[in-house]
Amino acid sequence: MTKLFTTTALSVLCLAGAASAQTLVYCSEASPEGFDPALYTSGTTFDASSHTVYDHLVEFETGTTNVVPGLAESWEVSEDGMTYTFNLREGVKFHSNDMFTPSRDLTAEDVIYSFQRQIDTEGTWEYFQSMGMGDLIESMEAPDDLTVVFNLTRPEAPFIANMAMDFASIVSAEYAQAMEEAGTPEMVNQQPIGTGPFEFVDYQTDAVIRYAANEDYFVEGVPRVENLVFAITPDASVRYQRLQAGECHVMPYPAPADVEAMQADENIVVMEQEGLNVGYLAYNTQQAPFDNPDVRRALNMAIDKQAIIDVVFQGSGQAATNPIPPTMWSYNESIEDDPYDPEAARQMLADAGVEDLSMRIWAMPVQRPYNPNARRMAELIQEDFSEIGVDVEIVSYEWGEYLERSSAVDRDGAVLLGWTGDNGDPDNFLAVLLGCDGVGASNRAQWCHEPFQELIDEAKTLPTQEERTPLYEEAQVIFKEQAPWATIAHSVVFMPMRPEVENYVVHPLGGHIFHEVGLAE
Repeated sequence: MTKLFTTTALSVLCLAGAASAQTLVYCSEASPEGFDPALYTSGTTFDASSHTVYDHLVEFETGTTNVVPGLAESWEVSEDGMTYTFNLREGVKFHSNDMFTPSRDLTAEDVIYSFQRQIDTEGTWEYFQSMGMGDLIESMEAPDDLTVVFNLTRPEAPFIANMAMDFASIVSAEYAQAMEEAGTPEMVNQQPIGTGPFEFVDYQTDAVIRYAANEDYFVEGVPRVENLVFAITPDASVRYQRLQAGECHVMPYPAPADVEAMQADENIVVMEQEGLNVGYLAYNTQQAPFDNPDVRRALNMAIDKQAIIDVVFQGSGQAATNPIPPTMWSYNESIEDDPYDPEAARQMLADAGVEDLSMRIWAMPVQRPYNPNARRMAELIQEDFSEIGVDVEIVSYEWGEYLERSSAVDRDGAVLLGWTGDNGDPDNFLAVLLGCDGVGASNRAQWCHEPFQELIDEAKTLPTQEERTPLYEEAQVIFKEQAPWATIAHSVVFMPMRPEVENYVVHPLGGHIFHEVGLAE
């Protein structure tokens, strides 16, 4: 078996899995970028931070997009939709570590600090910036220690759902101040302190993350296991081997070719669910010749999506037409996808004056349901583009570097990426991935198109889905005409696990959440 850990780390991991029914081992697919979720947008990082160490004012009920109380036990919204008042739980405890012991419970100070730091420092907080939260939040105030009031500059229909998202994790203001005074502010991102179901214990880089149950957690009976281990295992086949061997209990992102065998194995349970996701190829629309919509549409017409679905997804995907999945409200079913027509694509490039085009395609180094094998997908697109006279170089980087480099406005070529919804709202796709606020960050197409922006800005100020839907449908028409992406696929999510795992729920928002998961004796 391929060794991805040090001998000591692997030995301890195996002993933990074999010797204690109270230790849950998750074979994760990559290393987190850090442990402060507000700094990042990667699901890998969220799994290791906001879903384990932190809580939010409100939470998504696991397995649904329903918003339920979290650190706030209740909330009120003003009639004009511009003031939100959150009533915090009393007695919520922060974790501690060797450097810090909290002197108090959670208060409104921690909530205000968690957002104010993102308002005060521009360019660092990618999600906050991409959602325009700095322009949305006019002010925050604390009438008392257990009450927080958000005053907005405009009505914002998704605001409550946004407060359940990972960037809205509540950190300890006291811990941040202590680390600042000690001259080690980076510890907030390296040794996280939260109020969540698990306390961070240690991280061996690119190998293993350990957590212990938070014995003071405010939800009775949670978590159900004493220890949680993330065994970082980038190769899907190795994750599968470890699952078979009982070295891990749950693994994400199986190779599509392995799913049938997993389903036939009595020692493996495979859950599945339609994913709230989209995989795409994002052109850099600020770089010639990709600044021309005709060039982008021509390239889209050269991509044989069905071949990608057959080879890469092997039955687990469907060709994507729109930038939001068909399971999401406001999906525009009237839009027709780009036809696969290499001859017409070649002619469109010639008409646009593009000859001897050379470009890069960036292939992400991790597996995701919306792209289980980006290298193979890039190779197929490379072959397709060669048929119309376009020469493609495939490049890749380590996951954190890939995300950072691909967000740059001056990045070359086109990037393979994708998205799993974070709050069940179309705004989470259309604004975050394609809005002007996301340029230089989560908008990898670097696309800022005013007619599109006006529609999505208006849509999120309206109170009902019925009022918002026509605007989002029209925005999808503009997206298809302008073609900042080649929409590639939506996929089914498969989650293999050992049969002794109890109460695991496949989350529609893509997170891997373990605080309610137990192990049969």
